[in-house]
Amino acid sequence: MFSPRPLFLAAFPVLAAFSAGLPSSRVRDPVPTPSVAADSTLMAGYRWRNIGPDRGGRSIAASGVKGRPNEAYFGATGGGLWKTVDGGETWQPVTDGQIRSASVGAVAVSETQPDLVFIGMGETAIRGNIMPGDGVYRSRDAGKSWTPVGFSESHGISKIRIHPTNPDIVFVASFGKYSVPSPERGVFKSTDGGTTWKKVLFRDEKTGAIDIAFDRSNPNVMYAALWEAYRKEYQMSSGGPGSGLFKSTDGGETWTEITRNPGLPAGLIGRIGVATTAANSKRVYALVENDSGGLFRSDDAGATWTPMNYARSIRQRAFYYTHIFADHRNADVVYAQNTSLFRSTDAGKTLKEIDNGTHGD
Repeated sequence: MFSPRPLFLAAFPVLAAFSAGLPSSRVRDPVPTPSVAADSTLMAGYRWRNIGPDRGGRSIAASGVKGRPNEAYFGATGGGLWKTVDGGETWQPVTDGQIRSASVGAVAVSETQPDLVFIGMGETAIRGNIMPGDGVYRSRDAGKSWTPVGFSESHGISKIRIHPTNPDIVFVASFGKYSVPSPERGVFKSTDGGTTWKKVLFRDEKTGAIDIAFDRSNPNVMYAALWEAYRKEYQMSSGGPGSGLFKSTDGGETWTEITRNPGLPAGLIGRIGVATTAANSKRVYALVENDSGGLFRSDDAGATWTPMNYARSIRQRAFYYTHIFADHRNADVVYAQNTSLFRSTDAGKTLKEIDNGTHGD
């Protein structure tokens, strides 16, 4: 059986023999090349372009700061957390040298204490070059310093929600490990600002949590999505019997599954994105990965659902995208993220691409 050797190894003996036969007098020191000043006019027509590193520029986590309209954060999957204080004109890294992982998958800022910030490490878009994290970090000084507060065994934190009026109450959606079963999955709750955590929603060690949403008028009402999925070196799976949509009416202490409520699709469920709106406490949106999936709307707090849009453009590569956001001033305005970013002004019936060619991530 033929087994080719690398070219450089095969050529090495020949080159060594050849060089060994050369007289030492033939070896010459290199002649330095005189430096020439560059003509700046020759470079005037050039423009900057990105030459790498490749595949690290996506972001799946961002948050504004209530009461500080020029302040915001975004988390890069390969570059840590960044902050602006001038409305996005300039950005500064705020986690360099303080966190072990550079992959940020979730950002949350307290509405009542704007200096309180949580970040969850590791992305949960299970693509080929997924970047894992090392848990949750907390800052009490608007990003100047960071303290790890748990979940070091979870590769991906998909969502962090801080109670809108009580910053001591924090929820974390943990996906867990990417490729093997792990216990650090599900929805966790803290009542002491992230010092300790209690697991409040858990299916099994193959199913992690992927999204959480509060009812803005009554934060005791919550919605959460679980996702059974894995990503191995040469194999991935999205969907399984563990996936589902859940609702709590007691501040996340207990949960009821609503996956099979009237109007939602039957069959195997994959990733789910869920969103609520302050404009209508009964309105809930869900973006569902399924053979008959798409955008669904509920007007009775999840009791029944209406399919609004089956467009392939909002459900392709659902394992990677499947993010949905509702406007808090107009309940009919909803945004769906995919390879493009889409906006609907009629509760999901029609969608308009609004990203001007930039990917939804």
